[in-house]
Amino acid sequence: MGPATAIDSFDGTSIAYLASDSIGDRARPLAICTHGFPDSPHTWRHLRPELEALGFRVVAPFLRGYAPSAVPHDGCVQTAASSLDLVALHDRLDGDGRAVLIGHDWGAPITYGAAAHDPDRWSRVVGMAVPPGPALSTAFVTDTDQLKRSWYMFFFQHPLADLVVPADDLAFIDMIWNDWSPGYDAATDLPGVKAALREPEHLGAALGYYRAALGGVGLRADLAETQAGSQATPTHPTLYLHGVDDGCIGISVVDIARTMAGPNTRFEVVESAAHFLHLERPAVVNALITEFLS
Repeated sequence: MGPATAIDSFDGTSIAYLASDSIGDRARPLAICTHGFPDSPHTWRHLRPELEALGFRVVAPFLRGYAPSAVPHDGCVQTAASSLDLVALHDRLDGDGRAVLIGHDWGAPITYGAAAHDPDRWSRVVGMAVPPGPALSTAFVTDTDQLKRSWYMFFFQHPLADLVVPADDLAFIDMIWNDWSPGYDAATDLPGVKAALREPEHLGAALGYYRAALGGVGLRADLAETQAGSQATPTHPTLYLHGVDDGCIGISVVDIARTMAGPNTRFEVVESAAHFLHLERPAVVNALITEFLS
């Protein structure tokens, strides 16, 4: 992918993105790959060439608030706003109904929201690490093990997080990657992640996703319908992938999601992989995705 470029989204926020060299070839369908926390679009480096070989033109945005994307002027970093950023990318890049959505971590509910907001824009949906539907929120009530895994989400509600997370060159981010994907060497990935989060205003925006989700901070009433869509199961053919050793969201949450999903959703558990499964087992994950999309 070349250097980052940008569009102005629905609310004027500048959304930067990486794109394949074929991005101008409108004969190719669009594939939008959306990262989560703490991550950057650089971690799609294994999947991107596989999608290009399949005939897609690939775009991978930096989530709003993640540098070099702008921090929204009104502080709105809820998932619904990011879902509408994907819709804006579809518009600006002349996407059509063949377009596909692929999301990991926060990027997963963001893609579900975009799919629900305007279903006709998309043909298929792929989610990873956060299952579709309200399975995670259900697990907070029914699964104490998952509640313990999700401690960081509650810690981020406290102002102390604004001091702890950036300390010692964002050592908190190193810890998160080690805990969520134990044994994976993230030396290639962490510089890009930290560059996106190093400035206080950008780190504050990244934490803001959690403060909006759990604390209702900065939620816009006019985005309520799209926000609800981020916890819905897409009506499109959907592939969901989860690492069996995920240290962030346990496999029990996937079991809950299976009971809530319709027949259009296919679940695949990837062995010997954890939270960042597309980096840990790229050959397996890429094969599942390309087979599904083709």
